[in-house]
Amino acid sequence: MSTCWCRRFTPGGAERLLRPTLRKPYRGIAISPSLINQRRKIDLRSERWNRQRLLIVKSIGSESLSEGNCTPCLHGVEEKKESVKQSSIVEKEEDGRRRRDRDRTVEVLVAATATVVLGVGNRVLYKLALVPLKHYPFFLAQLATFGYVLVYFSVLYARYHAGIVTDEMLSLPKTPFLLVGLFEALAAASGMAAGAVLSGASIPILSQTFLVWQLLLSAIFLGRKYRFNQILGCFLVSVGVIITVASGSGGGLSLKDAGIFWALLMITSFLFQAGDTVLKEVIFLDARKRLKGGSVDLFVVNSYGSGFQALFICLLLPFLSKLWGVPFLQLPSYLRDGAACFLNIGTLSTGCEGAPWLPLLFVIVNMGFNISLLHLLKISSAVVSCLASTFSVPLSVYAFTLPLPYIGVASSLPNGFVAGVAVLVSGLLIYCWSSSATTTTTATPSTTTPSSLDHPHHA
Repeated sequence: MSTCWCRRFTPGGAERLLRPTLRKPYRGIAISPSLINQRRKIDLRSERWNRQRLLIVKSIGSESLSEGNCTPCLHGVEEKKESVKQSSIVEKEEDGRRRRDRDRTVEVLVAATATVVLGVGNRVLYKLALVPLKHYPFFLAQLATFGYVLVYFSVLYARYHAGIVTDEMLSLPKTPFLLVGLFEALAAASGMAAGAVLSGASIPILSQTFLVWQLLLSAIFLGRKYRFNQILGCFLVSVGVIITVASGSGGGLSLKDAGIFWALLMITSFLFQAGDTVLKEVIFLDARKRLKGGSVDLFVVNSYGSGFQALFICLLLPFLSKLWGVPFLQLPSYLRDGAACFLNIGTLSTGCEGAPWLPLLFVIVNMGFNISLLHLLKISSAVVSCLASTFSVPLSVYAFTLPLPYIGVASSLPNGFVAGVAVLVSGLLIYCWSSSATTTTTATPSTTTPSSLDHPHHA
């Protein structure tokens, strides 16, 4: 304890001593240096931990805020919901794709069936139409050719005013249609020239080269790739038709008697027809690009193609009339007499029983066949349409064994008919064996068929 004396001055200036006051000394707690260092370490660790925790919280908070969530847990829930939503969308797209594929398959089967039925009717009615016009087959061919131009452009005019055909469709380049008409006219000219020499039984046999040309030209110009089963199936289909037609007709002998030149000329006519089909496929592919995914109307292709074909037929008319045995100078009188027989009027109508109904019925069915074939080509491929048309050949052979009017005595069924049909059907099954074919089924409309003589609008 210490003593402290204080001196105080009064207002009067006198000095006065005060009693000393006692002060207690400050008593602190003694802290060792080691304890202080330990305390500092604890404070530093605590401060470091708080900083790390603050950084973690800030980082999580920024991520949550950037993704629109409040907490990491909500962020995980939203991610799960988004994944479930995306998976449901994918499932719906897969279901829609399977449903569209199924509908497309049904549509192709229906169109193929209609093409086969109309193809059989087309071949049978062509023979029936020639019964009253047996002396005027060239007149029937030109009636079909120029009649189709009138009908197709009339339908095109009606569809244009109905809004189905647009100005964009009509403004497509006309050069490809010009080439289509040229190919069809050349196919008709070469086919008629060879058909005047070859027998009727040999023409369906040679027409099977059309399928071969289709495969080759599609692979070269369209980049199509065919599997082995498809090539084998097409080969068996051709073999089946050859067996069916040649089994009881002596087709091989007739080919040998006619000469190799005319057989090659007939094969060349089918090359022109196959080239016409591939060119129309190019037209439809180009139309999809120009119309931004849209498809050109069928009657646009039919109308312009038939129009240019009629134009080139007129240019080749002197040559074609000579092939049919009609001198060009006598062509006007020939067409006048053919019209009189077709209308079944006047003194020239003798022996024209069945006209005009049989020729008109043939023209109507032939037009329906070409439209059906056009639709099948558009929704499938040129090869599929060719197979459907080829399948109608043995059925037509069987149809002629039935008691048809104006035909007379029905023909007998060839000996190898059953075997040929069995090979043909097996070829179709092998071709359709794989559903995941590598060929693309682009729209390939065409009115060209494997036999120009069976379809006179190409003749």
